[in-house]
Order: sequence, then structure tokens, then C-alpha cells
Amino acid sequence: MLLVGIVRRPHGTAGEVSVEPATDFPERFVAGLDLVWRRNESERSLTIDSARLHGSRVLIHFRGVDDAESAGELSGGDLLVREEDAVATPEGFYYSHEIEGWRCEDPHGRLVGRASTLEQTPGGPMLFVDSGREEPVAVPFTHPIVLSVDRAARRIVLDLPEGLLDL
Repeated sequence: MLLVGIVRRPHGTAGEVSVEPATDFPERFVAGLDLVWRRNESERSLTIDSARLHGSRVLIHFRGVDDAESAGELSGGDLLVREEDAVATPEGFYYSHEIEGWRCEDPHGRLVGRASTLEQTPGGPMLFVDSGREEPVAVPFTHPIVLSVDRAARRIVLDLPEGLLDL
């Protein structure tokens, strides 16, 4: 299951909720989309009845959630989709869960480590590589450092600046 949003609070009195998107594709929230809502040990299936952008949030009305009290019960829950229902990735886009464990190597094919996560930071995307050290090494996920990414081979070729692995 992939996290696509977090229900923050009810919006209004008709059952709408304010959702913080946890996806690069907030346009995925459309009427008819089936989601799984999960908080702690509780889980339930929900279907979007309507959705609209509202600033940096998405206001969503789910089928069968028709008042503020019912909407409030969803607060703090995660909204998930099955991995097979993930939005098809555009060229050059990679999901963090997708690259986890991929081989990271230098231009000569020598192992640098394994990708642990890919995060969006204020400075741009950052790849964290488990290189055998105590903490993963943060590597800017941008050209010219990232020379190539091969989905089929699950491999990322990196041209690391000298000394980066020693920081």
C-alpha cells in the first residue's frame, strides 16, 4: 500500500475532509477512486464522491460520510492505494519505495551501496545510500551526479564528488 494523503480535519458540516496530499500527483484524487483509510489498528475502504483543490490541500467528500461528526472520525488517518494503482510515473520520475534496495554504483561498476530512500528536500531531491556506514549518505539526486537510472536492472550510476562518502 502507498500513502497518498493524510486526513487532517473536517471541512464544513456536510462530511467533507481536508486532506494533506502525500503524493506528487494530487490530481489523482477524483470521484470514484477507491482508497483505504488507516489509523493505528483501524482500517476501512472509502470511495471518493468528490474532490477539489483548496490551497495546498484537497477537500474530499467520501461516499457515506455525510456529516461533520463522521468526517471527524477520519481525522489523523492515512489514505492509501494499492501499489498497482499508483500513478504511472513520467519519464525521469521515481518513487522512493520503488528505488529502495537498488544497487548504487560508480561509473566503473563498483558498488557504492544500496538506495534506502529518495526524499524531496528544500534543496531538491536527495537520495540516501546505505554504504555500510552508520548513517546513510545523502546524495543529491540530480545530474551530473546521477549519470543513469536503470529500472529494469534496478541500478543507479553515480558520479560522486570526491570525499562525499567521507562526510
